[in-house]
Amino acid sequence: MQAWDLRQPIYQQLADLLASRLLDGEPPEGEPLPSVRALAGQFMLNPLTVNRALQALGDEGIVETRRGLGIYVRAGAREQLRQRLRTRFLQDEWPRLRDRLQRLGVTERDLPWGEGR
Repeated sequence: MQAWDLRQPIYQQLADLLASRLLDGEPPEGEPLPSVRALAGQFMLNPLTVNRALQALGDEGIVETRRGLGIYVRAGAREQLRQRLRTRFLQDEWPRLRDRLQRLGVTERDLPWGEGR
């Protein structure tokens, strides 16, 4: 069962989780996502919350609604998503991580993939 962080809206957490799965290729581009009802049951959420998460992905151009067919992953969505998340990481997360590593005195040699390993 999914543990939700109460500091962030659940719909956004679900959108982020679905985006992570899309990055991993699930479902493939051009294929449908599970229905709102199926996702609501899977994550034990209100269908309105699921709808809002899917709307957020739609607003980002990651998925599209095909009337009468469902919600599909758009062509090129994976690369678009990867670039957006990469930019966000480099601008927002990396500077904080780099500063923390410096404060803690962590060097490349300390990391599992560093030169000394």
